[in-house]
Amino acid sequence: MSEQKEAAGGRAMTGRVVSNKMQKTVAVAIERMVRHPVFGKYVRRTTRLLAHDEAGACREGDLVSIVECRPISRHKSWRVAEILQRAESE
Repeated sequence: MSEQKEAAGGRAMTGRVVSNKMQKTVAVAIERMVRHPVFGKYVRRTTRLLAHDEAGACREGDLVSIVECRPISRHKSWRVAEILQRAESE
């Protein structure tokens, strides 16, 4: 029973890392376009989620894929699946 099984299901999202100032945690911003109910114009909405980054490999500006998992803490129930694109270094 020492093996950990990875859940096959669960939602997956793609977003940009906006903060990596916490230990083993990154804040990921996910942008989506939503139609305004009255004017019909599409408006950009941002959702900010905390995701678990065990290796601490994510940097600010990275494009990452996150998947839903069991609650790890009060606000954290997502984990980083992979880094899709690295941020350009200055």
